[in-house]
Amino acid sequence: MDTKKLLAAGLVLVAAAGTLAWTLFNPSALPDGVVETNGRLEAEQVEVAIKTAGRVAEVLVSEGQMVAAGDLLVRIDNQQLLAKKREAEAQISQAQLAAEEAAAAVAQRQSQLKLANSELKRAQTLFKQKVATQDKLDQAESQQESASAGLRLAQATEKRTQASIEAARAGLQELQSLLDDTQIYAPRNGRVQYVLAQPGEVLAAGGRVITLLDVSDVYMTIFLPATQVGKLGINDEARLVLDPIPEYVVPARVSFIAGDAQFTPKSVETSEERNNLMFRVKLSIDPQLLKLHEEKVKTGVRGSAYVRTDSSKEWPADLTVQLP
Repeated sequence: MDTKKLLAAGLVLVAAAGTLAWTLFNPSALPDGVVETNGRLEAEQVEVAIKTAGRVAEVLVSEGQMVAAGDLLVRIDNQQLLAKKREAEAQISQAQLAAEEAAAAVAQRQSQLKLANSELKRAQTLFKQKVATQDKLDQAESQQESASAGLRLAQATEKRTQASIEAARAGLQELQSLLDDTQIYAPRNGRVQYVLAQPGEVLAAGGRVITLLDVSDVYMTIFLPATQVGKLGINDEARLVLDPIPEYVVPARVSFIAGDAQFTPKSVETSEERNNLMFRVKLSIDPQLLKLHEEKVKTGVRGSAYVRTDSSKEWPADLTVQLP
């Protein structure tokens, strides 16, 4: 074998060795139609605040604790409101007693009017028969009008007392609403991210007390150029590989694609510049999957995200879903 043939054979062996080394040390080279980028896990945060000003009486949760919707988180001091509530209840009782008195007065006035009507009819009959004088008739008419006016006054008083009862009940309802607002409940399931107030602190209306992390709504935000975003659709499949657990591949879906570019040059004139525009994309993890692992879900974790710009392409073997 001559020198040229030996040299050619050596080059083939070197190329084969290089290919083998690349395969061994770069097993995850992506095929066309699959794009890789970076991001970090985020979740919806809920700021729980008090509706009216008050002093924090008790904090019933701690940071990192999982809570369910409706769980009591914080109690605000309510002693003044309780005193006002007792006062409102007493006012209702007084108004109800006044209403009973007004109802009795109406019944009495109705009886008086009935008697006055009878006396008037008798006086009219006797006057026609020329047995009674004009003075007697006038007196009977005056008594009937007085009894009628007395009845109207009693009925008005009864209505006023009923209105007082309704006003007192409305005041009590308002106080009860304020009392309810002193009990701060979790608006949804989640993890307590921060406790922002401690017992004894006086907060203004709208003061925040707890930050909840909704671990049922976890996603990774990524940025892709226009040429790639234009090939994505809502609910397209995606894959996430997180830095702390690279052995797992987490399935996700495209849940949001921004309608406006995040990085826009002052003047976009060429197609190359247009291709450099970056769009925000959200990749959401299935809530059912999150529920299975809610105790382990953490935000701020960084990792790699993979999307397909060609949905007809199969995912490579190393991006097959792998879960704990």
